[in-house]
Amino acid sequence: MNEGMRRDWKEGDAIVGFVAHTDIWWLSWLRPGFRHCFVLVKEADGWVLCDPLSHQTVVRRWPIPSGLGTLVWLHENGYRLAVTKVREAPKRMAPFRLYTCVESVKRVLGLHNRWILTPWQLFRYLIRQG
Repeated sequence: MNEGMRRDWKEGDAIVGFVAHTDIWWLSWLRPGFRHCFVLVKEADGWVLCDPLSHQTVVRRWPIPSGLGTLVWLHENGYRLAVTKVREAPKRMAPFRLYTCVESVKRVLGLHNRWILTPWQLFRYLIRQG
């Protein structure tokens, strides 16, 4: 990534990060590079991280180093990224699914696509959506 990847972020913009590693052995069947995901949502005064781990969900303000583009910083720290936005979810119950990192990120983003089950599928969907 280069300086051209910097951008002006607006409230509701989101960055979904995909992680290559996992500490859970049975997730090793997932596509390499896409074994976990988390989401950062832009708020007026910074970023909020939602990182749904197997033992707890971490929600906190997440500081990005000043003077460095958000995407550049994440990329340089080894994350695969998809830039998207938080959508208004349909006013109906989301499809019933196991609580996974993918399902949690989909709920934050307002996605009700029942066929997105893995981090790789979520990445492909977000990239195709632009």
